[in-house]
Amino acid sequence: MNVLMLQVTGLSAIRDERILFEDLSFSMKAGDLVQIEGRNGTGKTTLLRIVAGLGDKEAGEIEWKQQSIFSDRDSFHQDLLFLGHQTGVKRDLSAFENLSFYLNISGQSYTHDEVWQALTKVGLAGREDVPVAQLSAGQQRRVALARLWLSQHPLWILDEPLTAIDKQGVKVLEQLFLQHTKQGGMVLLTTHQDMFENCHTLRKIRLGH
Repeated sequence: MNVLMLQVTGLSAIRDERILFEDLSFSMKAGDLVQIEGRNGTGKTTLLRIVAGLGDKEAGEIEWKQQSIFSDRDSFHQDLLFLGHQTGVKRDLSAFENLSFYLNISGQSYTHDEVWQALTKVGLAGREDVPVAQLSAGQQRRVALARLWLSQHPLWILDEPLTAIDKQGVKVLEQLFLQHTKQGGMVLLTTHQDMFENCHTLRKIRLGH
């Protein structure tokens, strides 16, 4: 029996005096794949940011390994990889330098070959030494997504990770997400893309009506 890793209880959020969601509860255990659905404006991004410990809630509790994420943010964030609307890459660094910087601050050991391979996976072979500022929006998104191939974090929280990604790239990432969960990882995401067809492990949570 898998132990619950992430427990969200009675979560409520208000923005501009409007209730986005209230008394929302769900949980995740190792191997879970959960997609948050809902129309624009229903609070999908707000929910992911709150669960990642980056946004303010009106009420509710979020626990990771039976401990409040707000009492020990550092421990929680060591287990978390969050990718939001902003790519979070440094525009003056190259793709290779960005990944190396990310791995260094994460305290993760790596080889140059592993970084090259991750950039190849996202279709940036030959562009790895170009400053990110000179890359297209889609290529900049791919630099951020390359972190997924190097990640040792069990929990991935991904807000529209497939923005500006072509169909082939979507398929590659879909397989990566499924592989991560099969290995005991967890993925919580929002996406407008059609993904995970005939995937019996996918669970959906809908916000709004």
